[in-house]
Amino acid sequence: MADITHWADVIADEVLEKGKRHLVATGITPSGHIHIGNMREVVTADVAYRALVDKGAEAEFIYIADTYDPLRKVYPFLDESYEEHVGKPLSEIPCPCGKHDDYAEHFLEPFLAALDHLGIHPRVYRADELYKDGAYVEAIKQSLVRKDEIAAILKKRSGKTPASTWSPFNPICNKCGKVNTTVVTGFDIDSETVDYECSCGDSGTVPMKGGGKLTWRVDWPARWKALGVTVEPFGKDHASRGGSYDTGQAIAKEIFGYEAPHPIIYEWIMLGKKGAMSSSTGVVVSISDMLKVVPPEVLRYLIIRTKPEKHIRFDPALPLLTLVDEFERLHSSDKATSYDKRMIELSHAAGLCHTDIPFKHMTTIYQVAAGDFDRIMNIVKRAGYDTSNEKCIRELVDNVGNWLEMYAPDNARFSVQEELPVSTATLNDLQRAFLKSFSQILDKSGEMSGEDYHNLVYSAKETDSEMNRMMADSMGVSTEELEVKPKDLFKAIYISVLGQSSGPKAGWFLSSLEKDFIVKRFREAAEYRP
Repeated sequence: MADITHWADVIADEVLEKGKRHLVATGITPSGHIHIGNMREVVTADVAYRALVDKGAEAEFIYIADTYDPLRKVYPFLDESYEEHVGKPLSEIPCPCGKHDDYAEHFLEPFLAALDHLGIHPRVYRADELYKDGAYVEAIKQSLVRKDEIAAILKKRSGKTPASTWSPFNPICNKCGKVNTTVVTGFDIDSETVDYECSCGDSGTVPMKGGGKLTWRVDWPARWKALGVTVEPFGKDHASRGGSYDTGQAIAKEIFGYEAPHPIIYEWIMLGKKGAMSSSTGVVVSISDMLKVVPPEVLRYLIIRTKPEKHIRFDPALPLLTLVDEFERLHSSDKATSYDKRMIELSHAAGLCHTDIPFKHMTTIYQVAAGDFDRIMNIVKRAGYDTSNEKCIRELVDNVGNWLEMYAPDNARFSVQEELPVSTATLNDLQRAFLKSFSQILDKSGEMSGEDYHNLVYSAKETDSEMNRMMADSMGVSTEELEVKPKDLFKAIYISVLGQSSGPKAGWFLSSLEKDFIVKRFREAAEYRP
């Protein structure tokens, strides 16, 4: 069977048919918490860029923060004082926490830090700076002069007729500072100025250089031309017939004389059963929060393993552990296909930490050690894992601790009881015989691995095993009379150590505990009589 080509390489091959030099762009409006859903666009752009570079293209990768977009409304995470700022460019609004230069930077700074943590390093542009530096002046001139042609394109492609007062350029009112309440009344190409009237009652003149911004459907194709964009991912909402890519394609070609970039259309990331993530509705998991609980390469893998046109369902609770397990299995498999290897390769990036300790095992180690890093390191060494990169282990420990605190369901949490739990009184004779025999065998054994512990538990049901014979002797019956069910034995382990009837994977759990502790605790539990 022929090898399957990863979607990023398919895209790269398609793009390279159009030429060898390419600029991959992505852009997000920092109007709220930049979330996992937004991350799909940036990771998609990053892997497309990397695939192009791998195939010998002369490629660049940029990110444009749409900082000159207006604040659309007072979002649920803002206080009522922001009502007065609705309609103003994000870069001209005060920071919600008072620690950043403006509103846009408040949300942009942690996002850019998250990108760095994900191994994504585009050249960053801020839209307000591009406008203020004059990058859009020529496009503004062309748009104003050819306003009617653009309006005709919008009508033809979208089926909607622009209002008689519509203009491709929105001036920023000199008085109220808003960009969505003005009407253009005239312009001067030579002096590069635009006249306006505002609903606040003000009228005046603004420079084309930083005095306003193009409407989104014109801004996007103008950006392609100004920056030389040739490849760009975007959500399915922009890709619909009559949508902003459809109109942008025509405006770019007919007004600006530029071919629209190669599109990479992606579906949404759905948050569990809550639906598509959206900053405005509050249905989000921020990238910053997610990087607190899962290794960055796993977040990259979440996007990379699924074709852009298919939606992703994401749940940060137990399903997240399944995702991590899947990644770790592929990462360590010696039977991985070329497709699997490519996914892992694209999931990695320079500077990303990786350890050989499974995330799920660390959730057990962390709780056994009660989060104490020195104790965790001792358990990790005893388990035979590589401890040479303490920085990566510490990152994993932090991830696990945060996951347990922020997203883990109750049945994934536990704590080792310092004293014999009172629930030990519920153990039956067979369970006590098992714990007694287990402690005796362990007492005379050397250090055991998780697999050794697992096998020792299951040996209890084998009639010719030492464990089975010892249990039978303890109960005064023959081995044939023993009716051993492993689930009852595991229950005895959890009750005697955790005070609950279930717990983590037993092999990993027991290997994380001190051998002397297990011997002492199982002996006490076996001898306890209420």
